[in-house]
Amino acid sequence: MNSRRLTPARAVWAVVLAGLYLFLLAPILIVLVESFDTSSYLRFPPEGFGLDAYRQVFANESFRAGFQVSGVTAAATALLAMVTGVPAALALTRLRFRGRSAVEAVFLSPLLVPHIVLGLALLLILAPIPLTDTYWGLILAHLGVTVPYVVRTVSASLVSADPSAEEAARTLGASGLMTFWRITLPTIRPGLFSGGIIAFLLSFDETVISLFVSGQNTVPLPVAVLQYVEYRSDPSVASLSVLLVLLSVVVVVLVERGLGLRRTLRSG
Repeated sequence: MNSRRLTPARAVWAVVLAGLYLFLLAPILIVLVESFDTSSYLRFPPEGFGLDAYRQVFANESFRAGFQVSGVTAAATALLAMVTGVPAALALTRLRFRGRSAVEAVFLSPLLVPHIVLGLALLLILAPIPLTDTYWGLILAHLGVTVPYVVRTVSASLVSADPSAEEAARTLGASGLMTFWRITLPTIRPGLFSGGIIAFLLSFDETVISLFVSGQNTVPLPVAVLQYVEYRSDPSVASLSVLLVLLSVVVVVLVERGLGLRRTLRSG
């Protein structure tokens, strides 16, 4: 009981934590309030409250088209990132070969390079093919920044797993493919799907690289929003931001309930 008594030090610490959380959440709270504004331009505090801005979001053709492009691109990117990341994680965690550190650096280097540098490099590579202003160009561009996350989450699952079960399966005559399908894949499934969800969210929200690779025919939602605010400034942008934050929260909560995302990330 005495350990739970409120002391001056604990009171000060609680106030500091509350102020820190308020500082971090203040921009989101302001955007949330602004999303219900009835004025024709962004202003704070709002002059009225209503749902007109949300209706404008669903009526905006560029937002709907951008959502479709971002959704298709993010889904394909996440799938390919999982297909690519699993063999890479298996090789980096289970094999010992010359140049292993260099291969690991290649897979993780996109996390260290600024996206504006990656975007310019991808533009110079994809433009002559040509793959700019196409779905495949966007997917290939986003793979570079999403595969490392899948490699990390799958590697965390593999490191925490007991390899003796795989060895026992091979001893009993199971082939390499059967061992992977029956033993390895169920073991890494939480890390695999967690990495896939992270890849989906990162691809859906990617702006800088998409600016270099997209065009007039395939415009992702973040680029469409930038083009919109270049000439307009109204509460519909705040409403769209709230909807995207809610979508991200719902996806993460569903993954946490179904696969244990927090447990998987903690194990790494």
